[in-house]
Amino acid sequence: MGKLDDIVSLCKRRGFIFQGSEVYGGMAGTWDFGPLGVMLKRNLMNEWWNFWVDQRDDMYGVDAAIIMNPRTWQASGHVDTFADPLVECKECHGRFRADKLVDGATESITTEEFLAADVKCPTCGKKNWSEIKKFNMMFTTHVGPVADDSSIAYLRPETAQGIFTNFKNVVDTVYPNIPFGIAQQGKAFRNEISPRDFVLRDRECSQMEIEYFVKPDAWEESFEKLRSGQHEFLEGIMGLPKEMIHELEVPEEDRAHYSKRTIDFMFDYPNGEEELMGLAYRTNFDLGNIQRESGKSMEYRDKVTGETFVPHVIEPSIGVERLFLAVMSASYVEEDDRVVLKLPENLAPYKYCVSPLLKNKPELVEKAREVYDLLKKKYTFVTWDDSGNIGKRYKKQDEIGTPKCVVVDFESLEDDAVTVRDRDTTEQVRVKIEEL
Repeated sequence: MGKLDDIVSLCKRRGFIFQGSEVYGGMAGTWDFGPLGVMLKRNLMNEWWNFWVDQRDDMYGVDAAIIMNPRTWQASGHVDTFADPLVECKECHGRFRADKLVDGATESITTEEFLAADVKCPTCGKKNWSEIKKFNMMFTTHVGPVADDSSIAYLRPETAQGIFTNFKNVVDTVYPNIPFGIAQQGKAFRNEISPRDFVLRDRECSQMEIEYFVKPDAWEESFEKLRSGQHEFLEGIMGLPKEMIHELEVPEEDRAHYSKRTIDFMFDYPNGEEELMGLAYRTNFDLGNIQRESGKSMEYRDKVTGETFVPHVIEPSIGVERLFLAVMSASYVEEDDRVVLKLPENLAPYKYCVSPLLKNKPELVEKAREVYDLLKKKYTFVTWDDSGNIGKRYKKQDEIGTPKCVVVDFESLEDDAVTVRDRDTTEQVRVKIEEL
């Protein structure tokens, strides 16, 4: 694994991730995905959807609106409780998350605990602090032509509420057997006090969440199945090393207001151990709130017993950017004379790179184009590279994670075979074109 600065440099240099609005000086906490980043991100999201939704009979998808009725966030508790501890330096007026300035602190840190830690301001080095205040992280906007209190709305801080508000719609249209899950992928927005650590803590991100609805007395079995499934997905599909993933049982005082049990899946990022995803038992908190605030029943009728109840919920939630960085971190390898991104083949932006040995030999270029067209039709994610010498091409493709390089040389004109080089081992073999 490389340092975080090395990975950030690679992302910029090779077109994975750029600073948001960079041409205007950037905007903190926002990032733009470049050509290769879009492909890798799409592969991550497609693999997640395939694993959790397409390959299962108990999962259904929705795609809810980003701007929702503001009553949604009153009922969910976000208006009152979705807040971080904000502290301000009275000297330079810098604002920071108090829990991130004290080793081992949690979001429930008090002013007394913070001051007792004798922390220096990261900006000016002084120790003149304000009291800790709770800062709500939801972005506020206005809907309609008049910006007043009656038009206030919020950019959603999570995709989960779009699932809960559509619970009855899904039940009434497909009437699934319980237990069942509803999944969503989409944008979420959090007005972070101090975004940092590249894409680990940003103000706009993509989430992939499932709300898995269960009988009130049967949540533990489903919780363990989903817990096991997370490891299968992260290690088997995403290719993350088992030893880099750690489970953290979150104590009651640090759990979200809706949770009765939460496990954070932590990952060894270049800058240390950070949360990759969470698995939370939310009880019937959300559906109960919706039923109370809307006046509409959120009960489910069991097809077999006829029993009616408000289902309880287990939520696996993962941020796409955090998963993206975990995959990049685990794949990044520095060797003697090259940098290699050893991405799993199912995630790599390109599966093959096709090159003529020399770009100034028309017969080689023509033959290479035939090979390129063949592979493009078969595998879709194929790139062409004829810049520089063959060694430089190999190094470039190693850096962007292309598993195989296919080179058409003069022998290819005689034997209809090409040289195929493996990214990880650098071994080269001759393969008949028809067998590619």
